[in-house]
Amino acid sequence: MGVFSRFSDIINSNINALLDKAEDPEKIARLIIQEMEDTLVEVRTAAARSIADKKALAREVDALEDTAGEWERKAELAVEKGREDLARGALAQKRRLEEAAGVKSKQLGLVEEAIGKAEDDMRKLQDKLDEAKAKHKALMTRRLAAEKRLRVREHIADNKIEDTLGRYDMVERKVEALEAQVEAYDLDHGRSLSSQFRELEESDKVEEDLQALKKRMGNRAGGGGEQSAAE
Repeated sequence: MGVFSRFSDIINSNINALLDKAEDPEKIARLIIQEMEDTLVEVRTAAARSIADKKALAREVDALEDTAGEWERKAELAVEKGREDLARGALAQKRRLEEAAGVKSKQLGLVEEAIGKAEDDMRKLQDKLDEAKAKHKALMTRRLAAEKRLRVREHIADNKIEDTLGRYDMVERKVEALEAQVEAYDLDHGRSLSSQFRELEESDKVEEDLQALKKRMGNRAGGGGEQSAAE
């Protein structure tokens, strides 16, 4: 099973489980990122093992080829000394070593192919991981913005706004009343309406007092004349 098919199965399984539980999208996004990061670590670990295997196989191939070369030189020596029997044995050993080196070379080719596939998988997965993180960041930014807008809407809809505006109306009415008093005061050269009404009331009382005084004085004057006549 390929790494991406396995990754897809894990993600789909977990997403379905989250959707069944009605989990929020942020948790799903975090899960996807976590799964991708874990898979990327797994692929890198496997690639590291493959690279180590490649180096070990390359050393084995080199060693087998070097040994095969030594047996070929021994075969040449045996021919020079007229020992064809030994030459045949050396060549047979050389062939066995070359066959073993051929098997190891095929294994080395498969390992190199696996490493190339792992590198391709890592590039693709890293791209997908970067994309997922960018989308997650954008999702979080949109969520925060939406939450702020919601709080503003709730605040505007709150009765406290109406109460505040009502207080401003009350202050405005008080200011208008003060302005009306100033205007009324200015109408009579700085005298307020209340003071003018008080002056009218006091004028009437003074007039009453004057008439009463005249009456008392008239009575006293009349009384004094009668007393003189009697004498």
